[in-house]
Amino acid sequence: MPTSSPHLPLLLLLLLLPAAAPIRATLPEKPAPISSSSILIALLDSQDYTELSELVEKALLLHTLEEALTKHNLTIFAPKNDALERHLDPEFKRFLLEPGNIKSLQTLILHHVLPGKLIHGNWPSNPTRSSRHAALSNDHLEFSCNAISDGSCSEHVGAVKVVHFNSVVRPDGIIHGIEKVMIPKSVEREFNNRRNLQSISAVKPEGAPVIDPRTRKLSKIKANKVPLDGARELSVYEAMAPGPSLAPAPAPGPGGPHHHFHGEKQVKDFIQTLLLYGGYNEMADILVNLTSLATEMGKLISEGYVLTVLAPNDEAMAKLTTEQLSEPGTPEQIVYYHIVPEYQTEESMYNAVRRFGSVSYETLSLHHKIVAKEADGSVRFGEGEDSGYLFDPDIYTDGKISVQGLTECCFRHRRRGRRTKLKGPNC
Repeated sequence: MPTSSPHLPLLLLLLLLPAAAPIRATLPEKPAPISSSSILIALLDSQDYTELSELVEKALLLHTLEEALTKHNLTIFAPKNDALERHLDPEFKRFLLEPGNIKSLQTLILHHVLPGKLIHGNWPSNPTRSSRHAALSNDHLEFSCNAISDGSCSEHVGAVKVVHFNSVVRPDGIIHGIEKVMIPKSVEREFNNRRNLQSISAVKPEGAPVIDPRTRKLSKIKANKVPLDGARELSVYEAMAPGPSLAPAPAPGPGGPHHHFHGEKQVKDFIQTLLLYGGYNEMADILVNLTSLATEMGKLISEGYVLTVLAPNDEAMAKLTTEQLSEPGTPEQIVYYHIVPEYQTEESMYNAVRRFGSVSYETLSLHHKIVAKEADGSVRFGEGEDSGYLFDPDIYTDGKISVQGLTECCFRHRRRGRRTKLKGPNC
């Protein structure tokens, strides 16, 4: 009977070692943590570039930049906070911060990051020459030196002037301060396309068909009889007024039979936004449960009207007594007085009160206006003790409905009538 060799286990181990080596090599290696002295940490901690660091976080680029740091050093061209506030178009900034445009925001930020460490000495010193380097956005940046009147040279990256060289220096990178934001052509093109689409996306209104008495055939009203901006010939009060029970069906709204202006959906969206925002549950409850105002608002939006809701917060609504809310029609009248049949934002109202001092806005409460004034750097609505400040601006804005949060519930003030003496012709 043959006996097993005592060297067999050792031989098997030697045979298995080469096979185990490739397996160990294919295991993913955990990336080294970013050092506290990293240029990325310095950017996030810098007081001069807080606006840019917030954009980096909103664009979800921290992980991408951390991975880039494991491969090479980074040069960051950073506009200071005041540059982002002064030189960036507010409409373009809103475009960047919309969730659906995160790719454009990422491209814009990566356009300011260069692989490698580019110091001041690497800049071209001859005004007739320039150099090009690829940014992390895959776009190329041109580095140049422009001669100025005193004979010195002004360094530029693209068309933007570098105002602070070596603003932050770390072993793995460097930050240079620039005059304003560099906007890639692709992002600018996307913004312009989106803006052009918004201006042409609304379908032209279609008139309701009528019967021609001569031919007894249906004929459509000419398009020029219906305003192209969606405005209706009826006032908002006439649109809200109930018609006779046997009245014919209304004509299609500005969206035509395709319902491009879906008022009920937009009202539902803004009420859900109120609930998610927090602090406005009472207002949402009145709109949906205590009254039928949500349905009425949806119909108005579908017909082409625009509304601004001045929503008192829960603390303001808690000050209302039970008797005030239990009286028939009181909840509706309170809300009517807080709805303006115009589209206003916090910026537009503040600019108006800054310019004119006091502005009176029509409300859905017929013949009653709400007065807005500038106070303490904000907008104050109402008069006397019942006045409230605009505290939560632009809770919801979609171009048709605007919701602004107030600190108090405003009430209508009856105006005292003035007696006038009638004078005869001989007096």
